[in-house]
Amino acid sequence: MNNANIKLVVLDVDGVMTDGKLLIGSDGNEYKSFNVKDGMGISLARYHGIQFAIITGRQSKSVAIRARELNIDHVYQNISSKAEVLYELISILNISLNEVCYIGDDINDLPLINIVGLSFAPNDAVELVKDAAHHVIGKNGGQGVVREAVDLILTKQTDYKQLVLEYLNKKEKVLQ
Repeated sequence: MNNANIKLVVLDVDGVMTDGKLLIGSDGNEYKSFNVKDGMGISLARYHGIQFAIITGRQSKSVAIRARELNIDHVYQNISSKAEVLYELISILNISLNEVCYIGDDINDLPLINIVGLSFAPNDAVELVKDAAHHVIGKNGGQGVVREAVDLILTKQTDYKQLVLEYLNKKEKVLQ
C-alpha cells in the first residue's frame, strides 16, 4: 500500500460518504446525510493538489449538490460499470491506476478496489470488500471514512501539520 503517489481519490457515495440509508420523501425526493469531516478532508486534499471523483450507481440531486459544494470536478451518477468510467477518467487525467485511491463498501465496488493502487473500505462494508481492500477504516460509512483515508494519504505525502497551517492561513473560505 503506497499512499505517497495518490493523485486521484474516487469515492462511492452510499455507504461511504453516507451511512447507506436512503431517505425518500413522499414527494419522491431522496435525502442523504453527509459528514462535514469528510468535506473538510476533501477540501484539504484538494488544496494539496489531489483530485476527487464520485462514481456511484445511483442518481441523486443531493450528490450533485454536495459535489458542487466541495468542488469535486468529476461526478458520475447512475453508473453500471464503474471500471469503464474509471479507465476513461484516468485517460483524461493522464494518470495511472497506481495513482488512484478508491473507497467503496459493497460488491459493485470490487472491480475498482481490485485494480487501483490503494483502496479503503469502511468498517461496515461487506466482508468481500473488506477482504479485498488494502485498508479497512475503523469508522462506518457516513462517519468520517473519507476523512480518515484522506488523512492517511496526506500524512504520507506531506508534512500534515504544515499543510493544515497553510490551508487555514489562506484567504479563501474553508469548505466543509
